[in-house]
Amino acid sequence: MNVCVLRLDHRIGRDTRITTHVCLTSRAFGASKIYLSGEKDEKLMENVRDISKRWGGDFEVEYAKNFMRIILNWRDNGGKIVHLTMYGSQAIEKIEEIRNDSSDILIIVGGPKVPTEVYDNADWNISVTNQPHSEVSSLAVFQHLLMDGKEFDLKFENPMFEVIPTEVGKKVNVNKENGK
Repeated sequence: MNVCVLRLDHRIGRDTRITTHVCLTSRAFGASKIYLSGEKDEKLMENVRDISKRWGGDFEVEYAKNFMRIILNWRDNGGKIVHLTMYGSQAIEKIEEIRNDSSDILIIVGGPKVPTEVYDNADWNISVTNQPHSEVSSLAVFQHLLMDGKEFDLKFENPMFEVIPTEVGKKVNVNKENGK
């Protein structure tokens, strides 16, 4: 299954940090691509591409002027849509159903006000909790459940930097060959 993320309604200045964290979480937890809608933020997209280049993998960032076109195209191509919202069904109750579906998945995380058409076009409206919290936390928890913990074993190809897990201190493998 291929997993991509759609971040709705990015606002330059106001949302730069949270949208960057949505991108990094998407990548670290196994998504192959993120679509950013709202205001086009070339600097943010380039920063995320640079992180991906330095830390490895083929994670893509793409601006989506029309987020509904992404949603409808995803559906037309046989993919399924998971909309993360505090108003949805509990993730823990639906994760097996979602995980067992072999379709590609588009995970949608919202912005200030999510249009009704997003709810209506989702195959699953999913909540991590029914309390207000951030897009980053809901995305991380949901992707963790979706991956069933396998995100800890992900290998990112051709990294310049790679953290070596250790109980004390910091160990980073630097591969200058991949920095060319």
